[in-house]
Amino acid sequence: MTGAAAAVRLALSLFSVAPVRARAFDRGTAGRALALAPVVGLVIGGAVGGVVAGLGVLGAPDLLAGIVGVAVGALLTRGLHLDGLADLADGLGSYGDAARTLAVMKDPTTGAFGVVTLVVVLVAQAAALPAVGPVGTAVAWAAGRASFGWCARKRVPAASEGGLGALVAGTQHPLVPLAWLVVLGAAAVLAVPGRPWQGPLALVVAAVGVVLLARHAVRRLGGVNGDVFGAVSEVAVTMALAELALG
Repeated sequence: MTGAAAAVRLALSLFSVAPVRARAFDRGTAGRALALAPVVGLVIGGAVGGVVAGLGVLGAPDLLAGIVGVAVGALLTRGLHLDGLADLADGLGSYGDAARTLAVMKDPTTGAFGVVTLVVVLVAQAAALPAVGPVGTAVAWAAGRASFGWCARKRVPAASEGGLGALVAGTQHPLVPLAWLVVLGAAAVLAVPGRPWQGPLALVVAAVGVVLLARHAVRRLGGVNGDVFGAVSEVAVTMALAELALG
């Protein structure tokens, strides 16, 4: 129970703004916290979906409600994953070798590739959110965090020494992300009333995006780091929301 409690505290500390201080930060605890990340995503996504739905009831325009929802999501995660998305976009856009790509990603400034990618992703999320209810939004956010398990599965190396990526790389059994896909797929049946197949389909679409982006990042970087985790998460959320909004 002590190990589980430490993992919960670390998951909340890493992946949300919850006022919780982690009491352990070793590799084992970090690995367990990563496996619990979808639960944190489920809560944050539910909060985002609730805010968007509430604004809709109050008569707010859809785009305004979507923008506020995106802002709430960024606030509740300190924009951590969005920062990773921008960094990875800049790195992959550099067309350099692994060392050059990692150097670009470490640069504190955001380049053109990062800015454009952020704008596209945030606009897509804001446009999709009003059409997706709280259940679908919660599932989409959880699916984004479930992608961590795929990036950190065994035999996937770290791209560099140090950092969260190196701490959790290789800690996850391949069945962990698959188990989350099944669990979230069952919950996603309720995401689109009258179309029970669309929620699970959205997760499959997001999963394909996760696999492709993670594979490309590993090929370019030689492994994974924290920016890869953040970028893959945001892409998964965006793809899931986009497919759900089609309903």
